[in-house]
Amino acid sequence: MNFNLSPYLELMKVVLTDFYPIKQTEYYPLKRVKQTWKISLLNQLDKLLRTRNFAISKMKTVLPEIRANGYDWPANAYTMVGINRLTNIEMCIRSIVTNKTEGDLVEAGVWRGGAVIFMKAVLNELAVNDRKIWAADFFVGLPMPDKRYSADEQNELYLENILVASLEEVKNNFNRFGLLDSNVNFLEGFFKETLPNSSIDKIALLRLDCDMYESTIIALTNLYPKISKGGFIIIDDYNSFKECNLAVNDYRKQQLIDERIIEIDKEAIYWQKN
Repeated sequence: MNFNLSPYLELMKVVLTDFYPIKQTEYYPLKRVKQTWKISLLNQLDKLLRTRNFAISKMKTVLPEIRANGYDWPANAYTMVGINRLTNIEMCIRSIVTNKTEGDLVEAGVWRGGAVIFMKAVLNELAVNDRKIWAADFFVGLPMPDKRYSADEQNELYLENILVASLEEVKNNFNRFGLLDSNVNFLEGFFKETLPNSSIDKIALLRLDCDMYESTIIALTNLYPKISKGGFIIIDDYNSFKECNLAVNDYRKQQLIDERIIEIDKEAIYWQKN
């Protein structure tokens, strides 16, 4: 789908991803919360330094092509998905608006909120004010693996401090861009508790960035049936986390879903519901 570029949306992509067209350096705070004796000592020293406005951090070089494709974990960005995946979101929204596909826009797994902030920016740019945005997340990082889901047994993403973003932080990020209004809704908590009881009716765009088997399969079970004909589903971690890949393949097989999977890049995919 071809469309005229919007200077506003192109700028939003750059700002939300903290993208620079030249090599840059970022400083990452301590991000592992798993307590080994070395990490414990570093955390204690870091805590002491922070009382004097210093902090321990790791210097990392960021390459433009890596950031554009969303293949790193940015220290300061609002989203990890990169320029290209934001363009995919824009393409899907333009399609559902043009074709009058019914439903709201939903993301499960929002981190700092960048992708849903961009969804709202696209709707505003297209002068669409009759669709809701839904942001579902645990809002304290990722949950520990549930023993009932063996695929998640080795998953340790809950130990990554950089993945923690509170609901207050996400709301503040919306406000920074002047995009928080009554059409933006938040579902805070475990997906198994929030999604079955949500008031989401119809969905035009569903974006999953869940990383784990449990979160992905629960989101699919509760939200995919609500996607309207002609609506889109985006799976961010299909090719980067085997747990997510397995959950998507299991669900498609169980529900006899045969729509063609389209790769966005080497990590993310999407398809249109027919």
